[in-house]
Amino acid sequence: MSTASTQLPEGRYGRSEDERADRKLKVIGSVLGVALLALMGWFAYYYVFSSKISAEVITFKAVSGNAVEVHLEVRKDAGAHGYCTLRSQADDGSEVGRADFRFDQDSSRIDKVVTLRTTSRGGTAELLGCHAD
Repeated sequence: MSTASTQLPEGRYGRSEDERADRKLKVIGSVLGVALLALMGWFAYYYVFSSKISAEVITFKAVSGNAVEVHLEVRKDAGAHGYCTLRSQADDGSEVGRADFRFDQDSSRIDKVVTLRTTSRGGTAELLGCHAD
């Protein structure tokens, strides 16, 4: 004696529930993927174009046991005012100096040598960031 099959004939009664669920998951995944790409694009645009002041350490030199001279190149919008934060570390990695330096000139590019005071001999000079007012 044989048992009757409970499966429906292929293609006769439309899509199965699994195929409908797969299609919904594909649509939801596509929408979330597009939203993630849009969000990443917005963050990238904000990061690149909202920065009104940026700088780069060209050179640094420990001039004494309690000072480091740092040559900075600052690029900013012509009317922007702000400051850059520098720090110095000793050879063992401990922080020996940190200071903010203001840049209020109207020019868009500034080359300036600043002196960072330290508590002991500084082995590095690092730019932590620049911020517009």
